[in-house]
Amino acid sequence: MKGVKMVEKDRGAKMMTTYTPELLSLRKGIWAQEGGEINAGEGVVIGFVDSGINPLHPSFAYDPMHTFTSNLSHFVPTCETGPHFPLSSCNGKIVSARYFSAGAEATATLNASLDFLSPFDADGHGSHVASIAAGNAGVPVVVNDYYYGRASGMAPRARIAVYKAIYPSVGTLADVIAAIDHAILDGVDILTLSIGPDDPPEGTLTFLSIFDICLLYAQKAGVLVVQAAGNKGPASSTVVSYSPWTIGVAACTTGRRYPASLLLGNGTIVDGVGLSGPSFGNGTILQRLVLAKDALKINGTFPRTPEYIEECQHPEAFDPNIVFASVIICTFSEGFYDGTSTLGAIVHTSKALGFAAYILVPNPSYGDYIAEPIPFDFPGIMIPRVADAKVILQHYEDETKRDEKGTATEFCARAAVGEGRVASFTGRSSVVSRFSSRGPDIIDMKGNLADILKPDIIAPGHQIWGAWTPISALQPMLTGHNFALLSGTSMAAPHVAGIAALIKQYNPLWTPSMIASAISTTGTKHDNLGEVLMAEGFQPNSLYPSTPLEHGAGMVNPNDANDPGLVLSSGYTDYISFLCSLPNINPNKVTAATGEPCNTHLFADPHNLNLPSVTISALKGSVSVRRTVMNIGNNTETYVGAVIPPNGTRVNLYPTLFTVSPQETQDLEIQISATQSMEKFSFGEIVLTGSLNHIVRITLSVIPVSI
Repeated sequence: MKGVKMVEKDRGAKMMTTYTPELLSLRKGIWAQEGGEINAGEGVVIGFVDSGINPLHPSFAYDPMHTFTSNLSHFVPTCETGPHFPLSSCNGKIVSARYFSAGAEATATLNASLDFLSPFDADGHGSHVASIAAGNAGVPVVVNDYYYGRASGMAPRARIAVYKAIYPSVGTLADVIAAIDHAILDGVDILTLSIGPDDPPEGTLTFLSIFDICLLYAQKAGVLVVQAAGNKGPASSTVVSYSPWTIGVAACTTGRRYPASLLLGNGTIVDGVGLSGPSFGNGTILQRLVLAKDALKINGTFPRTPEYIEECQHPEAFDPNIVFASVIICTFSEGFYDGTSTLGAIVHTSKALGFAAYILVPNPSYGDYIAEPIPFDFPGIMIPRVADAKVILQHYEDETKRDEKGTATEFCARAAVGEGRVASFTGRSSVVSRFSSRGPDIIDMKGNLADILKPDIIAPGHQIWGAWTPISALQPMLTGHNFALLSGTSMAAPHVAGIAALIKQYNPLWTPSMIASAISTTGTKHDNLGEVLMAEGFQPNSLYPSTPLEHGAGMVNPNDANDPGLVLSSGYTDYISFLCSLPNINPNKVTAATGEPCNTHLFADPHNLNLPSVTISALKGSVSVRRTVMNIGNNTETYVGAVIPPNGTRVNLYPTLFTVSPQETQDLEIQISATQSMEKFSFGEIVLTGSLNHIVRITLSVIPVSI
C-alpha cells in the first residue's frame, strides 16, 4: 500500500522486570546543586512507555503547597481518560497520559476486567518504573503494616508523561512503536524503555529493525532514550539494547539485604533470607519443628509428588493436628524449578492450617537455590544453602522419635523464626546481577558481533522498592500492595533516566549523546570495598571479576557525570554514516529503513563513530581510530592522556598532552595494533586527566584475531 516503507514481524514486547539516592550520593551531590530534592528535575519531562501508571499513588501526587514553576513550552500534553483514569489523574506531576491498544486488540481478546483501555496501570510495572525515575521525594513505604523507610525518585521534581502500550494479556511491538512516536511528537526530554522485544529481529540487522530505527528518530528529535539491557544473563550476547544511539542499562546490587535468622532448640542460629515478621513471641519462643514429609495424612488420596509431599503447596495433604502451631520445614524442590510451585502457595497453606511459621530449605539433589525476598504477612524464612539445611535437618532428626517403619511418632525438635524485615547494609555492593543481560553486542540473530559496547552502564536494579498498583494483575502475591520490591534491568533503566533528567536540568543545551557520554566516561569500575567490580555467575553465590561486557563503562556516577570535563558527541548524520559503514551492508537497506542515502555518509569503519568507547570485534593487524572530545566546562583545561592497552594489543594515543578551551574540540588519534591473537575480548582504557581534576575514561574492547 502507498506509504508503507517496511514490513516486519511483530516480535511482541515484554516487561524487563528507597535506598538508592543515598547509594548514589544524590542528596549531597547533584540534588544539592539543583536546590535540594524539592527542585531536583524541575522543568524536565520523562516519558515512560510501559504498562501505564497508578494515578492515586502518593509517589505521583501533586502538592498544592509546592507548585511547579517551570515553563514546559517545549512539551504538548494530552490527557486521555478511561476506566480508573479520570481527567483529574493528569494532576501536574503526571503532566500527560496516553494509551495505545491497536496492536493488542488485533492480537488477543482483551480482558475488560484487567486490560483497561486507559492509561491506568493494572499490572504495577509501569508505576514501579516511573517512581524510580521521577517519584516524589520522601514517600513512606508501608507493606503489610510495616514501615520500611521512605522512597524517592532520582529526579523527584521531574514531570511524568505516560504512554501505556503493555497490557496484562498481551504486549505488541506495534503499540510500543506507536507510543514512542507520540512521545517524540509530544516533546519529552527523556524516554524510558523498561519494555521491548527480548530477542533480535528476524531477517534484518539489529540496528535496522523498525524498533531501533524508531529510537534513532527519537535521538534525531533530541530525545535521550534509556533502555533496559534485558534479563537473560548471565549468558553472553543476551543484551537487547543494540544501538549506539541509546543508553543500554544493566543491573547491579545495592548492598542492601533483608536477612533473617532461625533459632533451633539446641541454641544454634541459622542465617537465611527474610522479609516477613517473626514467629510467636517476637521469635524468641521455641515451637514444635516438623518436616513436611512427616506431617502428611496417612490415608490421603493426593498424588505422592513433590508439590504435595514436601513443597507445602496443598493444605489437603497435611494432618492438621500435627502442623497446627508448628514450624514446618518445606523443601525447594522440583516444582520450584519447573515453575509450578510458589512461595505464595506455601503462605496460603500456612495460613489455612495455622502453621506457626514455615522454613524453605533446598533439596540437596538440586543444590543451593537463589532466594529473593518477598514481603509476606506470615512468619517464614528462606534457607537457600544446602549446608545450612543439613544443620536444621540434623537437629530435627536428633530430636524426632520414629517407629520401626520410620514413621515419626514424637516431635521434640524446636525452632523459632526471627525478624526478617530489617535491612542490612553490609558486604559488597554494585555487583552485576545474575539476571542482567551481557554483551558482546550482536549485529544479527546469527550472533555476529558488532563494534559497539553494550551494555553502556550499570545501575541499581536488584531488590528495588517502588510504587505498585493494588490490582497487581500478573502477580497475585502482591495484590493489595502499594509498594513492591522487584529486581530487573527494568529497575536499573529508570535510575539512569532520572539521573539523565538531573543532568539535563543542569545542562539544558546538552544533546542526548553528550549526556550519554558524560554518564559513560565517569562510570565507576570499583565497588564499595575499593575492589574491581564483580559479577554473579550461573551458580548461586558465585562471583567472578566483571568486564565491560557485564558492566559497560561501570557503575553510574551522577555527581561526576554532571561535570565530566569532556564529552564525545554524535548526531543523526553520524549514526547514518555508522549504518552505511557496517560490514557487507546493502546501502539500499539503510535507505529503506531510514530514508537516507549512503553516498554522502561515509565512515571507513563502524568503530569510527565518535562514541565514549572503542570496540573492535575483529582486529587484524593495525587500525587508526579517531575520537573528538569537546570541553563543556567553563574554563580552559589541560589534559594528560594515558593508555592501559587490552591484552594482545599495543595502543598509542596522539596527542598525549593537549589544552582545550571551553566549547572547543580536540581530535584524538588512537592507533591499535595486534600483538597476539586471542579468541575473546580483552579490555583496557584511555584515561584523560585534566588540570582541573576532571578524569575522562574511554573503554577499549578488542579481539585481536591476527597480527
